[in-house]
Amino acid sequence: SEGVDGIIVSLANPDALRDAVKKAVAAGIPVITINSGVDVYKELGALTHVGQTEFVAGQGAGEKFNAMGVSKVLCVIHEEANIGLEQRCDGLEDTFKGEVERFNVATTGTRDIAGTLASIQDKLTSDESIDAILTLNPDVAMAAHDAIQAVGRDVKMATFDLSPAVLDAIEAGEISFAIDQQQYLQGYLPVVFLYLYNTNLNTVGGGLPVLTGPGFVDKSNAADVKALAEQGTR
Repeated sequence: SEGVDGIIVSLANPDALRDAVKKAVAAGIPVITINSGVDVYKELGALTHVGQTEFVAGQGAGEKFNAMGVSKVLCVIHEEANIGLEQRCDGLEDTFKGEVERFNVATTGTRDIAGTLASIQDKLTSDESIDAILTLNPDVAMAAHDAIQAVGRDVKMATFDLSPAVLDAIEAGEISFAIDQQQYLQGYLPVVFLYLYNTNLNTVGGGLPVLTGPGFVDKSNAADVKALAEQGTR
């Protein structure tokens, strides 16, 4: 009804958005999915998907934890009904040779970071077999970081996605690595793709998603990524 030229949408909960996306496609509106939705974008009729394959990214995390020699990883889920978060933990479980425990903090999540910190700290206190944490959000990462500091144990940690605080902690050796899906590109590229489609009927991807990750940021490249982030492009 508003005469839009295109829609860019993240399908964190595909079932909730399925009908709306299909109606838009049926009305002739080009749709591109971003971030979440790599498994369903074709079914819904989207032109392409821009993002990373969350399962593959989780597999990469598992391989890195294997190299660290840890035995039990806590995979912290901060949001309900987000299929992408579950897929990250699925990938971790697929490659990690030790034990993976999913820990749900969705009641506090990113809305109450102090509450999330307290939950993670309590979990670390009650289960001393946990020697690594994987968070799925940079704000939750810093909550886990502070929880580890509070309990005073040698617990390795890594996270999905970047923030200035996460990059600082990587440089300080307090976070081992971050998985970078290049969110800036996930916002930038779909606009370019929609413009090209609307003006020249160009399509990108050849029926496959356009992958922006996973990349890995650790102590070897954190300073360079931090400098680019300060320019607003990472």
